[in-house]
Amino acid sequence: MKEASVRSGYVDLLRAVAIVLVVVGHWLITALERRSDGSLAAPELMVAVPWTQWLTPLFQIMPVFFLAGGYAAAGSWSACRTEGGTAAGWIRGRALRMLLPTGAYLVPALGGLLIAAALGTDPALLGMIGWALAMQFWFLPVYLTISALTPWLYTLYRRWGLRPVAVTAVAAVAVDLVVRGADAEWAGRVGWLNYLLVWAVAYQLGFDWKDGGPATRRWFGAVLALGGAAGYAALVGFGPFPVSLVLVTGEEVSNTNPPSPAMLAWLVAQCGLCLLLAPFAEQALRSARRRRFVEPLGRVSMTLYLWHMVPVLAAGAAFYLTDLAPEPEVGSAAWWAWRPAWILVLAALFGFLLAVLRPVDALLIRTARWALPGAAINGAWRPPLLMAGLAATVWSLAHWAVQGLARDGSPDWQVVLAFVIGSALVGAAATRWAAAETREATEVATQAGS
Repeated sequence: MKEASVRSGYVDLLRAVAIVLVVVGHWLITALERRSDGSLAAPELMVAVPWTQWLTPLFQIMPVFFLAGGYAAAGSWSACRTEGGTAAGWIRGRALRMLLPTGAYLVPALGGLLIAAALGTDPALLGMIGWALAMQFWFLPVYLTISALTPWLYTLYRRWGLRPVAVTAVAAVAVDLVVRGADAEWAGRVGWLNYLLVWAVAYQLGFDWKDGGPATRRWFGAVLALGGAAGYAALVGFGPFPVSLVLVTGEEVSNTNPPSPAMLAWLVAQCGLCLLLAPFAEQALRSARRRRFVEPLGRVSMTLYLWHMVPVLAAGAAFYLTDLAPEPEVGSAAWWAWRPAWILVLAALFGFLLAVLRPVDALLIRTARWALPGAAINGAWRPPLLMAGLAATVWSLAHWAVQGLARDGSPDWQVVLAFVIGSALVGAAATRWAAAETREATEVATQAGS
């Protein structure tokens, strides 16, 4: 269905800033070294140099994606309802925005791993490469699930305002208390709920922002920013939570696996800051020239997010496996001095990769037209077909996020099959094509999974 009639330049800017920080953050912390046996290793910077964990609040920018996503979803779902669309049809369209680019990414990624395995590449190296290619996948099943819940979440918001946001936050804290009081098996079963609850707080704040609720008032953003920052500082300083807002090997308590109250507090602070700056940013972005600069980057954020670790692997093969790259001790002054050059090399490789991917974008546009992302879903059996497809894709993406694409040196074909069948079920759930939405379909491949 149609997006909101007027795009927010500030939302595009948030997406652009967020994706740049995600990419640069991952590139910055990536450390490679050649072992004595000739194999390639990836030491964990935040373990080798613990003070770098204090940098993670700057680069943990995912709350911005969910805030902007909730804003966009509120406008899109409202437009869909106005035009008489169905919840199932809207959910399918949003899912295709993510599944099509993800499928296009997985084909060469899995194909390359399969070829490398057939050529006798070390399984341990393939496992590391498969993990690097899927490390960003955790976002996809979470976002797909929250997007699928949007029609019901938005109904609750329209009826009760921000109270469902508060209830979601309280529920997330309650889940964390249960996780900390349970044994490891039950902690794993219950803790996954916080992947939905914590990130849904930012997503639902996006509803209120779009609809002109309290989130649009400066005092509200200031309260969230100050209160969230104070809560994070207290939970880190006096509570059991570490300062790092990304996963660090060896932590007894993690802020991300699953998301903790400290992560929730930082999310609230970050969303508050974004809301506080919104009036000033919208004013600054009234210039058409400035909007033209940020809109394209916001639209291709999904492509940037999926592919940004490929240049790291290419640089590792070109410079580290050939002993061309200098290898000072990780975290030393010389190592940090080489970081700007490392990032510039990766940026150049990424620019070349994006140019190569342009024909893929065109193919995705044609595939999007064929898949009919704006089609309605009617009949008793088609919505369950859609839900089954979404469940299969969410499960496979979650599996890859945890295990990587080739944990034992080769792809797990059961997981691949689940993703293929799930995506096919999502695509097959449509019943008709709304001709008025043909133009929107051409944007599916390049639009961020908002």
